Amino acid sequence: MVTLVLPRLVSFEGAGRRSASVVERNAASLRTAYWLVLISGFLEPVLYLFSIGVGVGALVGDLTLPDGRIIGYAAFVAPAMLASSAMTGALSETTFNFFGKMKFMKLYDGMLATPVRPIEIALGELAWAMIRGNLYAAAFLVVMVLMDLTTPPRALAAFAAAVLVGFAFGGAGMALSTYMRSWQDFDLIASAQFALFLFSGTFVPAQAYPWILRWLVEATPLYRSVDLIRAISTGGVGWVQAADVVYLLAVFAIGLTIAGRRMEKLLCK
Repeated sequence: MVTLVLPRLVSFEGAGRRSASVVERNAASLRTAYWLVLISGFLEPVLYLFSIGVGVGALVGDLTLPDGRIIGYAAFVAPAMLASSAMTGALSETTFNFFGKMKFMKLYDGMLATPVRPIEIALGELAWAMIRGNLYAAAFLVVMVLMDLTTPPRALAAFAAAVLVGFAFGGAGMALSTYMRSWQDFDLIASAQFALFLFSGTFVPAQAYPWILRWLVEATPLYRSVDLIRAISTGGVGWVQAADVVYLLAVFAIGLTIAGRRMEKLLCK
């Protein structure tokens, strides 16, 4: 069904059409096991929300945000789970899967025999990663609304923010993957991803850390993502969130530029 409908939705020509062809190829090659991976990726943040946000939250009680607003612990944790879910969905496709296609399957060598260019492959793979990340984000936001952790209008705005988060981490993940030499190198990415998950204001406010650690935390892309989505979902948007958007756009632009140039160097040498 996807392979029948998608070409009609992207019937334009040029670079956009060629990038869409990469998405079509990925959709056509889906296997049953892939859907199981998708489901597990959705369940992970939901389980964290119930175990820590709701379970531990019963012991923690309410939290006071830096702007003085008081919210429940589950409402504090849920936006962080959404940001982490968007990050995980984007990185899963643009790191392991992207590296395997480029390094071992030699999939892109065949694509370059056609009019498709390296940057168009990067854009197509990034768009494919966004589909996975957006599915996670949309499903998780439904859970948040059902649990009365945010309102439907704020959930729609938070979804747009989650898309931006996915683009930022997708671009960064693809750029980093072009420097990987073997599967073992991905242990570094996994370790960094886990550290970001734990220390990006996910479970405790960054203000609880010593000032030097707080400075490091607030400079990370996941913290800026959590700050943006938390402000939207709890109704506390201000100028700081405008800086968050600029920050994430910069991460996306730099990551995609590096990925495109590195792919051209690696595949067209």
